Amino acid sequence: MTHHHPRLIATDLDGTLLRRGGTVSPRTVRALRTAVEAGAEVVIVTARPPRYIDAVAAATGVVGTAVCSNGAQLYDITPRSVISSRTLALTTARRLAAVLAESAPGLGFAVETGHQIRYEPAYQLRHGEHLSAESPVASLADLWLLDVPIVKLLAHSTRFAAEELVAMAEQAAGGEAQFTHSGGRGLLEVSAPGVTKADAIAALCAERGISPSEVVAFGDMPNDLSFLSWAGLGYAMGNAHPDVLAAVPRRTSSNEEDGVAAVLERLFH
Repeated sequence: MTHHHPRLIATDLDGTLLRRGGTVSPRTVRALRTAVEAGAEVVIVTARPPRYIDAVAAATGVVGTAVCSNGAQLYDITPRSVISSRTLALTTARRLAAVLAESAPGLGFAVETGHQIRYEPAYQLRHGEHLSAESPVASLADLWLLDVPIVKLLAHSTRFAAEELVAMAEQAAGGEAQFTHSGGRGLLEVSAPGVTKADAIAALCAERGISPSEVVAFGDMPNDLSFLSWAGLGYAMGNAHPDVLAAVPRRTSSNEEDGVAAVLERLFH
């Protein structure tokens, strides 16, 4: 490494930096603060949309940029503003929904706009958000009448596991969009082609003149694999999805045992 310490820490939230219930331990807050004092930048890299970031930023003291919606959005934390969005074209979203519904009957669909989640009646999943952020529409056809940017198309099944949905989607429409999942039961996440966490973090680092070898990354789900393998030091959490544990040689303890803090304490002692 050209620097004694990593220059950038890229961390997922759920199942990684956060404990169950979305809390951040005092030990994790201390470890992040120590890293920042040593000159490192902390970047949150999450499947979640920007509206989730403010509370986490307040709890951890993290400022700067967050990569949201699996890489589709860059969010500037302090002014609370979205810097850029890579959206899925409405015509593409509608076509994909039709193709996916044929592959996996019984799917329900929702669209994530970055500010809100709009869903049709067949979409059974509730994200437990403030009511203002979850907004039902009367029918699937009505979902396509909304003139809103689509940051993610969400497809939920009560029959198929998320892994199965990703495989089906790849087979039916590989190349037309980016398909992934972040551990939500039966939840497929669809982004514009080429949108990944790795792509977003790589662009961010290029802007700052930071090489992959100067980045330490943490994650637990298949949607984290892209940036865990891109970073010079990629760590799978002890509680990570089997695919992540199989692909990422470095690992730390679980999110409940402050796995991120354990590594940062070693790197920034």
